[in-house]
Formats: sequence, structure tokens, C-alpha cells
Amino acid sequence: MADLKNTIFVNSKKVEVNNVHHDITLLDWLRNHHRMTGTKEGCAEGDCGACSVIIDENGSGSSRPINSCLIRLGQVMGRSVTTIEGVGCVKNPHPLQIAFTNEHASQCGYCTPGFIMSGISLLNSNKKITDETINDAISGNLCRCTGYSPIIKAIKSVAKNRITQNNSQSINKIKKITLGNVTYLKPSNLKELKKHLDEIKSFQFLAGGTDLNLQRPIINQKEDKIICLGSIVELNKITHLKEKIVLGGGVTIESFLEAVRLKMPELVEILQRFGSPQIRNQGTVGGNLCTSSPIGDIAPILLVLNSDLNVFGRNGSKKINIKNFFKGYRKNVLQKDEIISSVEIPFANKKNKIFSWKLSKRYDQDISTVSLAINIQTHKNIIKELHLAAGGVAAIPKMLDNLSNQMLEKKIDDAIQFAIDNLEQYIQPISDLRGSSHYRLEAIKGLFRRLQTCLIQNKNSLSIMDF
Repeated sequence: MADLKNTIFVNSKKVEVNNVHHDITLLDWLRNHHRMTGTKEGCAEGDCGACSVIIDENGSGSSRPINSCLIRLGQVMGRSVTTIEGVGCVKNPHPLQIAFTNEHASQCGYCTPGFIMSGISLLNSNKKITDETINDAISGNLCRCTGYSPIIKAIKSVAKNRITQNNSQSINKIKKITLGNVTYLKPSNLKELKKHLDEIKSFQFLAGGTDLNLQRPIINQKEDKIICLGSIVELNKITHLKEKIVLGGGVTIESFLEAVRLKMPELVEILQRFGSPQIRNQGTVGGNLCTSSPIGDIAPILLVLNSDLNVFGRNGSKKINIKNFFKGYRKNVLQKDEIISSVEIPFANKKNKIFSWKLSKRYDQDISTVSLAINIQTHKNIIKELHLAAGGVAAIPKMLDNLSNQMLEKKIDDAIQFAIDNLEQYIQPISDLRGSSHYRLEAIKGLFRRLQTCLIQNKNSLSIMDF
């Protein structure tokens, strides 16, 4: 096996990483160091998809699209990346590129490489090519001039065409990488992680990096050590048990989505709307919880399902119920040397119904303004069990236990009306750029009315677009 140190496989060719003096993004390295300018920079924040590339999944041979602006070069060393240049060229274009021309799916063309990469990723997956899967695949790609109908037609017209990637050389076993003042350490299991924790005093954990990489400076003035969690085998496991599913803390949101699609279909929409495939393929379950944002999309549903978090650190392992995890705005109970090693999500009682709704300024690829998760059991029009959790209404994702208790043993209509009439006593949301306090209160009231409709009409409403 060739030495992979300071090497990336780009379009199946081994490329040495030389003269890189800062902890730059993969996007900047492709464009500025190797003149692969087909990969575009639009927002540089993961919103537009113009920088989409395809990356191997830890040397497994499977591939996935990501935003190259959100991943640092140190994270992809030793791995295989496919850019638009590796898909096709003027002399030998990919069929999807030809289809984009034939269907008039490109006008200014700036966003087109990103759409091509997203489309090819879908074509190379095992998903059926439908309007729904195409819309999801390109939900993270922004086009302001063409319109999406011709893009959808183009992808459909070449549904049987695929590209072949040679990922066999990429095994992702590099243990240490230094770029400028930043050193990346890549343990492959928890035992190796424990060794780093015992030896190093100052460091940062890094999982997918969709949030942290936006905050970290490119040029670090002081020496910094990053412990990458992506290669730790225990963190990437998914275990299906009779009464619950156990997700490693490093499991991506996309893998979470696929793991629960059949067993817990109520979670599909909220996970799909977590972000685009590019974001879901990079962001992790543990990372999203550790960010501890009051508008994190996963937390409310895990709260109403009474999930447990397994924590690993220098002093060993322990278990924390998620209700005891969040301590304040962007704060949680973890010590600096601790990570979420896995999340245990119980399946709901078969008599219960699960609802999870998110309101945002746009349906796809947007941060929530408010969200509401509900775990409820009714009998003969009476509420017998109820767990409520909301996001965007406090400094932390909030369980509404006091309100839930007041709604028990009431008729559905009476309980919902009580919640609407008295909501201000239980939440006091702030006003910000995403919505005023008044709007958030009214929005939550609207979600209670939605719940009322679902329960009275016995509907399993899985989409906020149903109403």
C-alpha cells in the first residue's frame, strides 16, 4: 500500500499536498493550488451547493456529495475526491452534462457544476429516480436563473447512466497531519482516542465540521490540535435492537435518516429538512447535539422519545439522559475531554403517535425558526400520555412538561384549546432576525391546531406541506 501521508486522490489520481501553509478548505485547495476552478465558490457557508464534490465514504467504495467549502484539507487527506473535472470534459462529456445542454438546464452556468455533482451522486445511488428523490438531491443547490424544471428533466433523461470511481487506493489511515499551525490527529478507535486525551491538554474535537469549520480561522496565530472523530470505528456504528436503535455519535444525519426510514417514518421529514444531502452527509448526530443550539433540529424529537446519551472521555464512560444534557445557550454538561459516543433512541409505544414539525423561512435547507415535537397517546378522544418539546422558544431545546401535565386526561379539543390559551405561561421566546416573539408564539399555537386536526381526523401527517 502506497504511503498516503500528504496525499489526496483527486479524480482517481494521486496528488501530493505541497506548499500548504494554512489550514485551508478543500475548496480553496482545489481552486487556488490546482486550478480546478470548475468547483465554484458561492456562499462559502454550505448554502448554495456550487462547491459540491463527491467524496468516498471512508474508503468503502461508496460515495457521497459534500460541500467542499465546509470541509478542511486535513479532514480529507488520504481520501478520494471527485470534482466536476473528473466527471467529464469538452471532448468527453458525461451524459448528464449533455442532458443539461439538451434540456436548457443551464443559463449563466455558475451553479451548474454543483447540480451536476448532486445529480450524478443520485444516479450512482440505489434510490429510485423520481421527482421526490431528485428534489431532495438538489435541495442544497441554488439556481437563480434557470428554474428547476429543466434540471429535473435532464436528470430523469439519463437515469440509467453512471460514472465509475476508483476509490480502492483510499483507506483513510493517516494518523497525523500538520498544516501550518494546525495538527490533525485521527484516532481509529476509542482506545487510540483515550491515548490522545491522556497525552494532550489543549485540543478541539472535530466531527463533520459543518458548524465548527465556519467558526475556525483559516490562518491560526497559535498552535492548535484537532482530534478528528470521523475515523473512530465505534462512533460510526448503527445497532438495531428490539426496543431501540443505537447510533454512534459520528453517524451522519443521512445515515440516521436511512436507518429509521422504515422503523420510525415519523422522523423522515425532520431529518430530510435538517439540510441538503451535502450537509446531511457531513454533519453528525453527536456533533449536532454537542453544538447545543436552541434551534437544533434533532434535539426536540430525541427529548420526547426520552433518549439516552452515552458519553466517553478521559475518565471512562457514562450515560446521561438527554433531558439533563443541555445547560444553557450553546452549553451542555460535557467536560472538555468528553464526547457523545452513542445515542440510544427508544421506539415509541405502538399506541402512541409521533409528530415533529419545523417552521422556517423556506422549506429546504434552512435554519428553523421554531419546531415542535410531540409523543402522544389518546384513548376515546382523551389524552392519556403526552410529551412535548420545542425548539426556538428558549435558550435550550425545551421540554414542556408543565404544559403536558395540564393537558392530560382532557378531551383533545379542550386540551388543545388550553394550550393555545395559556401558551405564554409556558414559553417566552425572544425576538430575532428569524422571527419576533409574537410570531413564534402564534406559530406554536398554529402547530397545536395542526396536532388537533391530525388527532381528530386520525391522520399520520408526516409533512408540514399537507396543510
